[in-house]
Amino acid sequence: MSDKNATESLRADPPGISRAAEILRNEGIVAVPTETVYGLAARADSDLAVAKIYAAKGRPGLNPLIVHVAQMEQAEALAEFSQEARRVAATVWPGAVTLVLPKRSDAPLADSVSAGLSTIALRMPDHPVMKAVIEEAGTALAAPSANRSNTISPTTADHVAATLDGRIDLILDGGECKKGLESSILAIRQDGTWEELRPGPVDLDLLHQHFHGAPMRPAPAKEGIEAPGQLKRHYSPGKPIRMGATAGKSDEFLIGFGPVASDCTLSAKGDLGEAAARLYACLHEAAQAVQPKIAIASIPAEGVGVAINDRLRRAAA
Repeated sequence: MSDKNATESLRADPPGISRAAEILRNEGIVAVPTETVYGLAARADSDLAVAKIYAAKGRPGLNPLIVHVAQMEQAEALAEFSQEARRVAATVWPGAVTLVLPKRSDAPLADSVSAGLSTIALRMPDHPVMKAVIEEAGTALAAPSANRSNTISPTTADHVAATLDGRIDLILDGGECKKGLESSILAIRQDGTWEELRPGPVDLDLLHQHFHGAPMRPAPAKEGIEAPGQLKRHYSPGKPIRMGATAGKSDEFLIGFGPVASDCTLSAKGDLGEAAARLYACLHEAAQAVQPKIAIASIPAEGVGVAINDRLRRAAA
């Protein structure tokens, strides 16, 4: 879309959800809240609709999309589920885990959803608005984060509008996303082994220990992209970032954690869950600040702190 006044914005109430579903059925694109970040949704079975996602975001065609479903039956029509994959899905869905599985040969999907790969990334979100939109639209929805490619992910409707206003059909405003980080992505291989493709709100190593009594084996190094969030540079605020700061310099916007005094704190009490939920809000604030640089306090590399540090490294690349 090119008309800068064309993007609707509606509350995520029943009339808004009905409007979103109507747009999606007609191959439009809609920003929808989830428990992780806002997603830019389109029907996953339409080449035209999925192409609109890539165009609006300026997203590289080699970067696959996550397909969101509301029911297990929808997921089974798209991917081959091994017994192991079924056990995991029953444990983590609905929730903030995306499963990468072999794509069914007869899956009703636009070719560009999986970027030419033989696998498909699937998630069943745990957010009442996204679930209602999928059910009313009557189809699985491809939905990457609702922002321009290589910019900060959105956790509010205002964040979406900052980069996509005039480029999409509708922003469905459901308030602030609770988890604030994109889903954990887990590939379950045909031999039953697990591979973490992106850290996120769910600790996949602990999940593996729950099922198998041992940590996951490190993934082998390889070329190429199999899931979203694997590009070296991503989530960028457009300014240089200095990590591990204990104090800010005069030309830096300081993002703090714990006792580090700051312009925007991730969590004054040092809570990693709160830090994850506030990460993108602080990065958005830093991007708009007058200071030309950003400094960020150290974040412990434990639990969801692993995912926070992953996002910060990619933002700073």
